[in-house]
Amino acid sequence: MFDRNNDIEREEQFDEKTVSDSVAQHVERQMEIQEPVKAHSPSYSDADYILSDEAPTTPRRYYTPPEKTEKPPKAEKPKKEKKQGVVGKVLAGVMVGLLMGAAIGVGIMGVLENHFFIREVAIQPPVESAVPAPMPTPTPVPLLSPAEPAVDGSVSATDIYNAAIGQVVGIRTDITAYNIWGQVTTNAVSGTGFIVSEDGYIITNHHVIEDAYKGGYEVNVVLHNGDSYVAEIVGYEKTDSDIAVLKIDAQGLSPAKLADSSEIAVGETVYAVGNPLGELTYTMTRGMVSALDREITTGSTNGYTTETSTMNMFQIDAAVNSGNSGGPVYNSRGEVIGVVTAKSNAQGTEGLGFAIPINDAADIANDLITKGYISGKPYMGVIVETMPQSVTAYYGVPEGAFVRSVEAGTSAEAAGLQQGDIITKVDDIAINGTSALKAAIKEYRAGDTVIVTIFRSNEEMQLSLTFDEALPQESTQPTGTQDYYDRYFGNSKTKQY
Repeated sequence: MFDRNNDIEREEQFDEKTVSDSVAQHVERQMEIQEPVKAHSPSYSDADYILSDEAPTTPRRYYTPPEKTEKPPKAEKPKKEKKQGVVGKVLAGVMVGLLMGAAIGVGIMGVLENHFFIREVAIQPPVESAVPAPMPTPTPVPLLSPAEPAVDGSVSATDIYNAAIGQVVGIRTDITAYNIWGQVTTNAVSGTGFIVSEDGYIITNHHVIEDAYKGGYEVNVVLHNGDSYVAEIVGYEKTDSDIAVLKIDAQGLSPAKLADSSEIAVGETVYAVGNPLGELTYTMTRGMVSALDREITTGSTNGYTTETSTMNMFQIDAAVNSGNSGGPVYNSRGEVIGVVTAKSNAQGTEGLGFAIPINDAADIANDLITKGYISGKPYMGVIVETMPQSVTAYYGVPEGAFVRSVEAGTSAEAAGLQQGDIITKVDDIAINGTSALKAAIKEYRAGDTVIVTIFRSNEEMQLSLTFDEALPQESTQPTGTQDYYDRYFGNSKTKQY
């Protein structure tokens, strides 16, 4: 086969004269072994033969061609197989496609594995070299210490639940009523409570037992083991809180452990256990403290009016629903830090539950159990109402709590308050109506002395007042109100303080 590259090499290595001498040498060697050719023959049987007398007279030069490097033998080409049919070609194409797809898939998985997964890589021993290079001494990595028990006394959620079901109770009242057709109907009011003493005292919300108290219905308490009791209503607080205390005739119960709610911190984990919807008994939900010191106003319908109460609560995002009311809120140590009381009823809201701090609830419960009423609550002895802006604008008087009447023998009478006064301040707290006065009084206790700023006869006055202790009593109706104030305030709600 013609090798153009080898020919080029020869052309570069030899000149014309060198080639002629080489040919002459070869011819002379051949003539020594063959018969002489006739002199008259001008033709040559082969171009390699030259007559001796025609040989060049120049001295012979010997040439030894360079030693050629043997090339490795080429791999034999596979013999062509017989032509495949249409089916064979299709199968071959499918196989090639599968192989290419597998290769691409392996490549993609390699990339994903490198970027998104942790792989286990086997460490291979280093290959020994002729002169091993010195290896740097690795820095020792200390092993992790064994896990230590939580220093804050935290326990597992399962342990909290197992303890809670022995402390939480279901509360149910069957209310009998008549519908618009005069038929008797029975509705169930359900809620939750928790045991606070071995002999059967239970804390819950006032609104859980409110209908039973007003209607004289039985309050049924059911324990986790199925035991059922008819409970006695020991007492309740609905003006400044929403706490009630029940008592069942039982011994050897498992009371909940109460925490110090003044140490609650936003972000700490909490658990609520109760009976949502009155049917899903002993449900546990988990969340955290979302905020502290929320002033939450709740309302309940009483006949034709709606009574409202504003309470200090902390906010949680653990799921609570109707039926959870009165149930405990636990911290991560399994201690009760609050009483579930309310949730937002705004459409589209979630995770807005509110609980009364257990310190407040426990103080109320202790007073109800030991004294039958809430001790230390301040009392002024006045009936007041909020003046409409139209009245303040018409008469040119300041906003405030208008005094409808003063109770005889109270701290208000002793301080010199009179009917018709407008209370505008308690110490430095501005008063623009009954709600503001109520909130201001809650900051004090019986026996505290304050400066009450009033507006009387077109001038401002200041009076010193020392609060009495509020005792259980029925609300009194306003008396002695002047007719011209009735035109503005006759339909307004009054309140005794």
